[in-house]
Amino acid sequence: MEFQYYGGNCIRITTKNATFIVDDNLKDLGLKSITKSDNVSLYTTLPSASSVGRLTIADPGEYEVSEVSIFGIVARSHMDEAGKHTATIYKLLFEDTRVCILGHVYPDLTEDQLEEIGIVDILITPVGGNGYTLDGVGALTLIKKIEPKIVIPTHYDDPTLSYEVPQQSLADALKGLGMEPIAAVPKFKPKASDYGETAQIVILERQ
Repeated sequence: MEFQYYGGNCIRITTKNATFIVDDNLKDLGLKSITKSDNVSLYTTLPSASSVGRLTIADPGEYEVSEVSIFGIVARSHMDEAGKHTATIYKLLFEDTRVCILGHVYPDLTEDQLEEIGIVDILITPVGGNGYTLDGVGALTLIKKIEPKIVIPTHYDDPTLSYEVPQQSLADALKGLGMEPIAAVPKFKPKASDYGETAQIVILERQ
């Protein structure tokens, strides 16, 4: 399994049997879509009509794709009014790795949502803040509740991207998290030795 970061909230997860693309709204940010016709697209919020693969998942529910179990959990978006729930959190179960993709969620998750998320090895979370998404402090709140082994931050400031709302720098987000990254790499291939007793941050260089 391999993780790559493409800007915004877009992550590519490659396995032996399939490639999963998370939140490829890159055209909205001034970049090119990375989704190929044989990819599986996951969207935590409204999908980009121009970035769809062989299968697009954008709603809560249970799915089975290429020997990967996917659970979509309904959630309140960070910009939703109270009582609205337009976001989807994803839990992906690979052979021996449990991945959670938060997306732009409001940080106050319920006990039921946390129970659905369950045990997590790798947590992918935005950290750019400024009222649009989680900031470092909000992400840390959920990290403490979910207790992942690895945290991959996304959706932070990048001068080459056209964000709808200006985002905090990664450096500022890391201050809010109060955690030092263990690595900055172009690709991340998790292995058992990466998992410590407390959560570790891995920074993915943008492709």
